[in-house]
Amino acid sequence: MKSLLLAVLVVGIVVVSGCVEQNNFSYENNQYPVKTSETSGKNSVDNNTSTNSNYQMPLTDLPVCSSITATNCRMVEGVTKPGRNFGSQPQCVGNGTVNLTKSPMNPQDVGVIVPMGAMVGGHVTPIDHMYFQPIIFYSQPDTYNVYADADGVIEGINVEPSNPDNKYTKIRLVIYHTCDFYSIYNLLTSLSPEILNITGILGPGQSYQKPIQVKAGDLLGKIGGQTLDLSVNYNKTILPGFLVPEHYEGESWKIHTVDPFDYFSEPWRSQLIAKDLRQVPPRGGKIDYDIDGRLVGNWFVEGSGGFPTKYVPNVWVNHASFVYDHIDPTHVIISFGNFSGAPIQFSVENNSPDPKDVSVSIGVVKYKLVDTEYILSDGSVWNRFSYANDIHARSGNTIKGIVLVQMISNRKMKFEIFPHKIDAVFDDNAIIYER
Repeated sequence: MKSLLLAVLVVGIVVVSGCVEQNNFSYENNQYPVKTSETSGKNSVDNNTSTNSNYQMPLTDLPVCSSITATNCRMVEGVTKPGRNFGSQPQCVGNGTVNLTKSPMNPQDVGVIVPMGAMVGGHVTPIDHMYFQPIIFYSQPDTYNVYADADGVIEGINVEPSNPDNKYTKIRLVIYHTCDFYSIYNLLTSLSPEILNITGILGPGQSYQKPIQVKAGDLLGKIGGQTLDLSVNYNKTILPGFLVPEHYEGESWKIHTVDPFDYFSEPWRSQLIAKDLRQVPPRGGKIDYDIDGRLVGNWFVEGSGGFPTKYVPNVWVNHASFVYDHIDPTHVIISFGNFSGAPIQFSVENNSPDPKDVSVSIGVVKYKLVDTEYILSDGSVWNRFSYANDIHARSGNTIKGIVLVQMISNRKMKFEIFPHKIDAVFDDNAIIYER
């Protein structure tokens, strides 16, 4: 990689820890166990005190982040290094978007592309990156090449701290193509020899904070046994479905997320879209759903700040979303950060009421919570692993509990969860959410 040149910089973008299992399915953590069967009786209630039917994760403190670009860790004021700071000698060049002239993986190495907008465990709000799943998921690390998608400057490389949930190394880097248009890569299992010649060996929790110039098609590293995450962001874009941008200051790039498919040049765009599970626009997925005065979109516990810049343990506990499935956007998904102590996602019985129709005038709304099933056009169940272009989401039959919501103003709602119940009224445990 002759184009790799040394320079100086610190990156200021962070991602939440690697996704965790939802409905016994994980995009990122190399976990694809068989989906459990569900009670067939309509309106049956799951009285099991465990929440394992959808997701189970101990809410324990994570390691301290060495820099704010580290992942699967917690930021601590005075310890975690600051964000992107070019100082007096910025290394990026120009502004505006560019074409992405190389696929980040060889298309033949990609089994499926999972669009943005999924919600899994602690990712309570729609996820701002897509997943490139290797053609053989249970591959060894370092099986598949990962490439720079366009010319630019790597502005920081971070290795995730050691974590017992991580089977393989997870490496994150950001390429600034211009000073306001950039690609975020995550979950590489190794770096290329050319990059290692510059950075040296990086261990868990370590980072390299000097820029490295790359050209489109340069080998960045390898992936295997887990997905490659990719997010593309343009700071001049502000997504309209985030009504209060200040709620995202701790993940400030999120409101600038764009659809990568809009920027890939041919033949890459067509070859990658052919792997995409979502068949309706926007093909790259959608993450912003807020409508003023309606229930649809993201909500945050009043006064919590949403995604604050200061570290908050298990910040997802303060989050809730009433949105739509990332593959089948006709299907309602409710996601919240604390269901019997764990973050979790559900479909709703009869796929109604639609949250975009819920306003102050509607009063109290009760959603019955059920699992999500994915069905193919021939009636068979999608295995959540293989590529298909005819996937439809369906609400399951077993009621896991209910949630009561009431819009009390255009940007405030009253909210209460009742696990393992089919009826209830608000009590003193109700929480006010805002946006």
